[in-house]
Amino acid sequence: MALQVYSAAPRTSMVQSTGPQGIMNKQGGMVCVAGDYPQLIMKRKERGLSMSLRVRSSLDAAAAVAEVGKVTEVDKDTFWPIVKAAGDKTVVVDMYTQWCGPCKIIAPKYEKLSEKYDDVVFLKLDCNQDNKPLAKELGIKVVPTFKILKESKIVKEVTGAKFEDLVHAIDTARSST
Repeated sequence: MALQVYSAAPRTSMVQSTGPQGIMNKQGGMVCVAGDYPQLIMKRKERGLSMSLRVRSSLDAAAAVAEVGKVTEVDKDTFWPIVKAAGDKTVVVDMYTQWCGPCKIIAPKYEKLSEKYDDVVFLKLDCNQDNKPLAKELGIKVVPTFKILKESKIVKEVTGAKFEDLVHAIDTARSST
């Protein structure tokens, strides 16, 4: 989990390092321990100077929201928060790569689908090196692969640029409860 640190204190009291034990200040004292808190505001007195730190996790920084009617590009940090935020809506994810010919062919059709279904969240995940852990977690072996999720669970999968199969899978997922 990446952390962003904002300080209202002079540079001399800025955080020096992060580690598994937390964030350490210049003197080596513990300031904050990373945990499951999306946002933590701490105040600490340092030589009579009030220092305010705001620590945010990567999940908080990735508070991206998918817009209905459009395809939203996601990555390993934004994927699950967006899927969870979709709640009981159907979520369709296009797993692709930049070099994939069939991925490029189906992309405009996928974009049109996002405009057609106003009750479905459409996402795209580039299965590049940065997103490889997520692609593995989702079981991607071939691109394009389309995963259809409901309530954060995969309910359908379409491999290859099979547009009619994708439309059928989306319609089936939307009609299921």
